[in-house]
Amino acid sequence: MTGLIERLRALATRRETPCGAGTMVWHVWGESRPGLPPVVLFHGGSGSWTHWLRNIQPLVAAGRQVIAADLPGFGDSAPPPSGGDADALVRPLADGLNVLLGGEPCDLVGFSFGGLTAGLLLAEHPALARRLVLVGAPAMGVTPDRQFELKAWRHLPSAAEQEAVHRFNLAALMLNDASLIDGLALELHIANLMRDRMPRRRLAHTDILARSLPRVRCPVFAIYGAHDALYKAWIHQLEDAFEAAAPDFRGLVLIPEAGHWVPFERPEAFDDALLTVLTA
Repeated sequence: MTGLIERLRALATRRETPCGAGTMVWHVWGESRPGLPPVVLFHGGSGSWTHWLRNIQPLVAAGRQVIAADLPGFGDSAPPPSGGDADALVRPLADGLNVLLGGEPCDLVGFSFGGLTAGLLLAEHPALARRLVLVGAPAMGVTPDRQFELKAWRHLPSAAEQEAVHRFNLAALMLNDASLIDGLALELHIANLMRDRMPRRRLAHTDILARSLPRVRCPVFAIYGAHDALYKAWIHQLEDAFEAAAPDFRGLVLIPEAGHWVPFERPEAFDDALLTVLTA
């Protein structure tokens, strides 16, 4: 894992923007091109830019500049100046994108918690993006109750006990294919969890994204794994929910045999779907 991350990191330009008492870290690959806005990637909860490890190079190969954030409170980025949930990230993200992009709109792609955050951001700052792509985003008000339960791990005394819980949680929430749990997915998951400074997030279990999307002016696209653990049997209610919430909703793509972390689990199918909506 370390070699793959380091190779990608070595190819990137590291940028920093103000965030609370420290800075927010962004990684940039590729060059900007006229008529092709940068693709900005927001990772999921308890994650970092490495949630997109398998997707960055295909985007760059397609001619896009890619900017992957470590969201405030995750990865190498400082916590936001106040608050501990997605709404606290809006101001430092807006300020950071204005610094990086100079007021030009991007194509914004948000996975899970990052999708929720992207929706809140564009509801307040709609001019920041030319289009919004939501990937496995929660908080659409579709399910009557939580569809999964995770186990606690921080109190466990041994690394082996903690690792067993991490495997359980990856199966419960992130991945449909159990054969992918060991190896790279497990290593990334554990490394990112250790740097999560915002563990008390609750907005993902509300309908706040559905309530925010009416203020998002750009086209909205959605890509989900067909077996996303956030929704399970309710996954087919999502399209109607997006149609009702987003003024310019352009469609939902369901990736077969994929769970919640669809960019990692089915990277080829996901990359094809993402490049399609980015050129729509």
